Amino acid sequence: MKKVQDLEAAQALAQSDRRRHELTRQVTVQRKEKDFQGMLEYHKEDEAALIRNLVTDLKPQTLLGTVPCLPAYILYMCIRHADYTNDDLKVHSLLTSTINGIKKVLKKHNDDFEMTTFWLSNTCRLLHCLKQYSGDEGFMTQNTAKQNEHCLKNFDLTEYRQVLSDLSIQIYQQLIKIAEGLLQPMIVSAMLENESIQGLSGVKPTGYRKRSSSMADGDNAYCLEAVIRQMNSFHTVMCDQGLDPEIIQQVFKQLFYMISAVTLNNLLLRKDACSWSTGMQLRYNISQLEEWLRGRNLHQSGAVQTMEPLIQAAQLLQLKKKTQEDAEAICSLCTALSTQQIVKILNLYTPLNEFEERVTVAFIRTIQAQLQERNDPQQLLLDFKHMFPVLFPFNPSSLTMDSIHIPACLNLEFLNEV
Repeated sequence: MKKVQDLEAAQALAQSDRRRHELTRQVTVQRKEKDFQGMLEYHKEDEAALIRNLVTDLKPQTLLGTVPCLPAYILYMCIRHADYTNDDLKVHSLLTSTINGIKKVLKKHNDDFEMTTFWLSNTCRLLHCLKQYSGDEGFMTQNTAKQNEHCLKNFDLTEYRQVLSDLSIQIYQQLIKIAEGLLQPMIVSAMLENESIQGLSGVKPTGYRKRSSSMADGDNAYCLEAVIRQMNSFHTVMCDQGLDPEIIQQVFKQLFYMISAVTLNNLLLRKDACSWSTGMQLRYNISQLEEWLRGRNLHQSGAVQTMEPLIQAAQLLQLKKKTQEDAEAICSLCTALSTQQIVKILNLYTPLNEFEERVTVAFIRTIQAQLQERNDPQQLLLDFKHMFPVLFPFNPSSLTMDSIHIPACLNLEFLNEV
């Protein structure tokens, strides 16, 4: 026993020594030079290597665990040194090469959500830096005295800010296109066909078999959980890459609009979907999506409002459709649906059983008469490809440039800290 205890004590001592040694070793690697002013100098001939290692060949996974948007900060520190030495050609060349490099990456990875998010975050952060350190008082209100020392001294880069802003819009549009491409195949199956409330499939309209063309029977059927998993994945990637919260909100507003528009368009074209049970199913699915938004703190994004036509269509399927009072209730409730859409749903509505009647022609005429004054668009289907204009916020960073550490994995040994 004594020998075992002695051995364990000796091992514990050796381990703590080794741990202490590792700690001191890490500290020495990351020690900052005292006089680092947050600028990075490089020789003109190293510019190609800088763009290659920091932009065109960089994989987002390389920078996991570092400061989000690190490439943008490093690029700004290089721009700042060129500004400090009053080298306008160097500033021009670096910014042009950076913008062209980002475009090249996006073209190559035009279906990669993570890579596109990474460069949207970095392009926006570089734009924030060029504003925050422009010397323009409007952008300096939140700066500390230390940050004001890091402002550009010689050049006005307003024109480059405009180019970066236009580039950000292009990247955002690419991001939406990729996300919509991943979500769209799931929507009809998840929202209209899959049975998220158990037992409703027994309550199908009489005389209708389940559509054989429908994916709900096959291996490709998607349930609402699949849509939510996909949105969780989008949300995690955007947060991990440091994308501005305001932009994340706009992404989900756009995606929820598309989910709603694709679902409503299918409802308006399918007799087998216009039933009381589909109305129940839809209400449940929409409530799950709203719950998801609240859980991610995205309920202020405007996403729920984009689903209003679909919410009203689900309610219309469940309302009584017989008396004058029923007609008035429908007209006062369905304000986000056009007259044409309301009439189409009523015409397609299929009774669940022999005790329920079809919606009468007289009832539909009553509705049309009541909605006469509405100046509705004549279009039946929604444009599910409609894009809301994106607004980029200005989000200054609390980081100071001299606190940023450049990891060895970036292979930027040729940069000198100034």
